[in-house]
Amino acid sequence: QTQLWESGGGSVQAGGSLRLSCKASKYMISGADMAWFRQVEGKEREEVASITGDGRPTYADSVKGRFTISKDNAKNSLDLQMDSLKPEDTAKYLCAARSSWSPTYNYWGQGTQVFVSS
Repeated sequence: QTQLWESGGGSVQAGGSLRLSCKASKYMISGADMAWFRQVEGKEREEVASITGDGRPTYADSVKGRFTISKDNAKNSLDLQMDSLKPEDTAKYLCAARSSWSPTYNYWGQGTQVFVSS
């Protein structure tokens, strides 16, 4: 069953902002490694930002300085603030979580679509 639920996608012009939110269990938010990926048809899935269970973030070079990943324990959500959006940011964005024993992310949401126009 789907354990992660993304929201917040939409259409925005280049230079604009969106904030994505991933609803997850309190256990995932509080302790699991989590990440935002994006997928474009015909291209490999790309990890854009991740955050460890204890709150350490990592960003792909393509989004550094523009995206911010964070967790909100009160809302049980993983958020991605996206600023200065570019057309190349257009993709389906997926939330993921990783069990402590797994070398890869093994929980996935269905994704939320982001479209950035020129």
